[in-house]
Amino acid sequence: MLLLDVTPLSLGIETLGGIVSVLIPRNTTIPTSAREMFTTSVDGQTVVDLHVVQGERELAKDCRSLARFELRAIDPMPAGMPKIEVTFLIDANGILQVQAKELRTGKAASIEVKPTYGLTEAEVERMVEESFAYAEADVEARLLIDLVGEEERGRIRTALEALRAARQTDNRDRIRELTTELNRATEHLADVMMDAALRGALASKRASEIMESTS
Repeated sequence: MLLLDVTPLSLGIETLGGIVSVLIPRNTTIPTSAREMFTTSVDGQTVVDLHVVQGERELAKDCRSLARFELRAIDPMPAGMPKIEVTFLIDANGILQVQAKELRTGKAASIEVKPTYGLTEAEVERMVEESFAYAEADVEARLLIDLVGEEERGRIRTALEALRAARQTDNRDRIRELTTELNRATEHLADVMMDAALRGALASKRASEIMESTS
């Protein structure tokens, strides 16, 4: 029987909102390679920070950070115009090379890491188990990030911080005013969360009806 080396955990890039975009899934036989296209989120952006992560969670903050590097000197363009190709290549020795290249200008940057360095079998098992334990919460968090844009999240954070500061004072009128502003800022978020909850409840009801009809 031929024993093949595999990736113990998924490998990916942190994207807008802290979401993980997986390029090489867990248990992929090595050597292997993968590529994916990305772009910028800000007009005139000339530097892209690339964060390479390892793990099974939906958000980068819950995964293992492997490396960070920057793709610099990108020509200023409107958001969404740059075409940034990110390539992951794992050789037979388990070395991961990550390259980012802006296809319009040819500007490129790369880094090498060993994903298994300092990683024990127990840590791998713990990270996999956590991905199952927090699966539902992770998916909900990712959905909220996908549905609520960075600008809207920024407005909510600003309103929340202003209200927190006001609550340290005795100015009741200001507190009432900022509470109203926070309610306005979170109206769309509340609608999104309500829609998601209703869809989940309907899906659960349909599943129950199906189970009852087949029993």
